Amino acid sequence: MYFVLLIAVLATAWALMWNSLVRRRNAITNAFAGIDTMLQMRYDLIPNLVSVVKGYAQHESETLRAISELRAQAMQANLGTNQRVELDNRIRQGMAGIMATAEAYPELRASENFQQLQRALNEVEDRISASRRAFNAAVNDYNNAVGTFPTSIVAGFAGMRPHAYFEAAPDNRQNPGVGMTPQASP
Repeated sequence: MYFVLLIAVLATAWALMWNSLVRRRNAITNAFAGIDTMLQMRYDLIPNLVSVVKGYAQHESETLRAISELRAQAMQANLGTNQRVELDNRIRQGMAGIMATAEAYPELRASENFQQLQRALNEVEDRISASRRAFNAAVNDYNNAVGTFPTSIVAGFAGMRPHAYFEAAPDNRQNPGVGMTPQASP
């Protein structure tokens, strides 16, 4: 009798831990879908930005072509998370290059179309940043469950491994400097 009760308690505990891990894993999928939605909004703005910049900066066509190609690659449905992150980092670099290009063209900066696109892109970038934070929070929760006792036992049997965080590329971690020159320390 006690043996059956012990088995029932252990089976219930196992099921509860399993369900907890599955909910956490699903939260990661949901959070990445939020990032994906925001990235799609960014991708939708790219053709307009390229078009506006192209009108003012004819000799920047290589940068504009490159970002258009990256957009096309990123919109493919069969990409994995790591590929999406890599393409996102490259697109972000390209977008920064386009925005830097605008600094060299006062007429472009003054253009109402460019200003509207710049505001829209800033809003989308803020949303992407918030979505990344939500994704990383979900990953942290899942990784904690996978790595702590007793759920680590269930995770190990189920083949659940820690998930990677959504991290910025190493070259995106540096301060852009924004025209400041380093000063010597006293």
